[in-house]
Amino acid sequence: MNEKITDYIVKQVKWTQELNLLRSFLLELDLKEEIKWGVPAYIYKKKNIIGMSAFKNYFGIWFHQGVFLKDDAGVLMNAQEGKTIAMRQWRFNSINELDKKLIQSYVLEAMKNSDDGKEMKPQRNKKPLEIPSLLLYTFNNNQELKEKFNALSLTKKREFTEYIVEAKREVTKQNRLQKIIPMIEAGIGLNDKYRK
Repeated sequence: MNEKITDYIVKQVKWTQELNLLRSFLLELDLKEEIKWGVPAYIYKKKNIIGMSAFKNYFGIWFHQGVFLKDDAGVLMNAQEGKTIAMRQWRFNSINELDKKLIQSYVLEAMKNSDDGKEMKPQRNKKPLEIPSLLLYTFNNNQELKEKFNALSLTKKREFTEYIVEAKREVTKQNRLQKIIPMIEAGIGLNDKYRK
């Protein structure tokens, strides 16, 4: 058992018992557990099969290639419509919803799909980078920041611009801008901590 995953579960005050039970179901199968993107991940033959996480109002698992699962029980959902294509999430609200046999049947199907080569690769964003006006205004007043931004990879640039654009309120956009300025100056991407 991976101690980092034990630590992750212990820190989830609200869902500790539920995550431990869910983990026990997964560890009965031929899966290796690791921490990836800051959460427990379950790997089969070097392929990411499942992630497990706790949220404020629920806990759950997601299947990286869940789009290929039959989902006869109708438990899967696309947690980020329009963003995720292959990933499917299964949310739980109580320990009573954890059906070992059903959960393991979905995981075994996902493992078989992996053996069969069923995989949808992420689609690369090919649209041109659009820098929001708030960021452009900031660059006009800070040439050094603009140069550091331009030195970043396209992926990091997109992460920063989307982070600003996705905010609904102006105050949130301003707060996000203040958060990312030191990151841009340091050459750190918004999601670097999740990358291996």
